[in-house]
Amino acid sequence: MHKVIVENVCGCFKRSDLKNYMEIPVKDEALSTAIKMKNQMNQEFCRKHEFQLVEDSNNFVISFRPQEASSCCGTGCCS
Repeated sequence: MHKVIVENVCGCFKRSDLKNYMEIPVKDEALSTAIKMKNQMNQEFCRKHEFQLVEDSNNFVISFRPQEASSCCGTGCCS
């Protein structure tokens, strides 16, 4: 069993319809799901964080670090 885990969930994740700690039996399906989630989070969330995907044993872990260069919320209001 492979897990897709989001570490340190942010407010955007909590408000989304994405799920955490998913267990998926097939590794390729788990990886594909994790990549899609990471991409969606990077494209649709507020952009205060940059989400990264790391494989750790049987887990695919999505984590983030705060964006350092900008305090912009990513909604276009800062332009």
